[in-house]
Amino acid sequence: MLVTAKAATLLAGPQVPLSVWSPFAYLWQDVCVALLFYFLDRGLERPAAAWTLYGVLVAYTAINVPLVRVLSTPLTWTMMRAARGPLTDAVVHYVTAANLAAVAAPVVVAMALPLMLRRRAVAMPRWAVALAIAIVAMGPFAAARVDTHGLHRNALGAMVATSLPRLTPAPGAGDWRLSPFGATDKHRPQVDTDGHGPTAEDLSSLRGSMKGRNVILVILESTGARHVGAYGGNPDPTPNLTALARRSIVFERAYAVYPESIKGLFATLCSRYPAFDTPPELYAGAACAPLPRTLSAAGYRTALFHSGRFDYLGMRSIIDGRGFELLEDAGAIGGQVNSSFGVDDASTVRRALDWIRSLGKGERFFLTYLPVAGHNPYEVTRPGPFAGRDDFTRYLNALHEGDEALGELLAGLRALGIEDDTIVIVFGDHGEAFGEHPGNFAHTMFVYDENIRVPYLIAAPGTVGGQRRVQRLASTIDTAPTILDLLGLPAEALHQGTSLLGPESRMALFFTDYSIGWLGLADGCWKYLFEMDSSRSRLFDVCDDPGETRDRAREVPERVASYRARVREWAAAQKDAMGGR
Repeated sequence: MLVTAKAATLLAGPQVPLSVWSPFAYLWQDVCVALLFYFLDRGLERPAAAWTLYGVLVAYTAINVPLVRVLSTPLTWTMMRAARGPLTDAVVHYVTAANLAAVAAPVVVAMALPLMLRRRAVAMPRWAVALAIAIVAMGPFAAARVDTHGLHRNALGAMVATSLPRLTPAPGAGDWRLSPFGATDKHRPQVDTDGHGPTAEDLSSLRGSMKGRNVILVILESTGARHVGAYGGNPDPTPNLTALARRSIVFERAYAVYPESIKGLFATLCSRYPAFDTPPELYAGAACAPLPRTLSAAGYRTALFHSGRFDYLGMRSIIDGRGFELLEDAGAIGGQVNSSFGVDDASTVRRALDWIRSLGKGERFFLTYLPVAGHNPYEVTRPGPFAGRDDFTRYLNALHEGDEALGELLAGLRALGIEDDTIVIVFGDHGEAFGEHPGNFAHTMFVYDENIRVPYLIAAPGTVGGQRRVQRLASTIDTAPTILDLLGLPAEALHQGTSLLGPESRMALFFTDYSIGWLGLADGCWKYLFEMDSSRSRLFDVCDDPGETRDRAREVPERVASYRARVREWAAAQKDAMGGR
């Protein structure tokens, strides 16, 4: 039954690497589960108990088959926490004939074989038990030598591995984003001198230039940089964002710190890193100098409007008590379309503009707008401009509809006569993947550029003077310090990000813990990824190889060793600071 489930997933997944280690790498967890079941079956005195255990094992394995086919991972503990009501529509979208057949395959085998063998005495010889134990013992060693992309894990193996501590907290301090190779490292993006060169990198003249301005923070859902026109996306699903970019500061290489919305929002509002393998509820008590509270103390009215639902993934622990005087989600807003995930973004924009109109004359405000367009299953209220029903085309249409809502927000500011008095900062909370790398779909499982490189724009009318494209790295954790710097307000000591207005080039740090754990950093043109489960390192030159297809880790072992030590120490320190275990 386990082998049938593994075959159903591997046949639909990325190409399986073949080597002498492959059979041991891909089957050892299945052999381990079968071996454990064998010993439990022998120890159980009542056959009914053994059959119940067998049924539970079969059902749980079968349920995981379509998950692996779609997301290239069995259900993990982190995914289990995320599997709540708002994701219902995304789950239903993948109830297809092919996936139902894949679920049925191991169930049919599990039912048929006992019937076929019921009149035979099946004995397990000692040599078979010894061989099974040897395969299990050799399995982890083999898996470290075959790049399985995590597909060697079965349903139980993935759940157990992600339920146990994968990273030990350890105290640590320092500026984690300073490159270990210094600012003189030659391997950095080359810029020209035609207005987008070295002088465009230094934005320090803007410090304090936005004093007294309103601030609108737009955090686009599942919007990767590579998919939008301002970053070369063709066709362009976001013409309003592209038009805004023409009069904005555009950061060419901006990274999310985590490829998921809720912990990413914590990094944005508090300018602090989330921690590996920690539940969102832990963040309610985290040390934080939240941006809305700081601006409220400076006389700003504050509000957050979300097209989704605050009960998703512990979002309340991130936003409650952070200084917003008004919090409204899909339940309070209502809309033309009401799905499990939320309402249409146009309805949220209208509600946000109504709130702005309700403010007293001259009252400054800080408004955070969280749309949901772009989130799987990419539903829209009406047909979009792109023809097709595949996931990527549906995604482009969803981005287009969300961009129309952004256009309505910007038009509303002009109609109210406050466009020139308002800073608008727009960025993606994370990207979205469509198989650019083996098994990489949606956003949470990997930290390749399609998962975490995002558009990042600062529109400050009257001061930018047209588009300025900045080549140096940016991180979403820098958002709060940058806004305070623009407004001429003091920096907060608790912030781990830094203002993007200075000329300094700093590394970007990121991680994901949804399935196989990944830690990573970007340093100039280098992009380093560390796969925690196998201790495998990958290093890419994203200036010459933006698709991250050529691993150069073996060419520069000293650089790899330095980056590996940095990300491990950084991740351990963040988990220690967050009180994780």
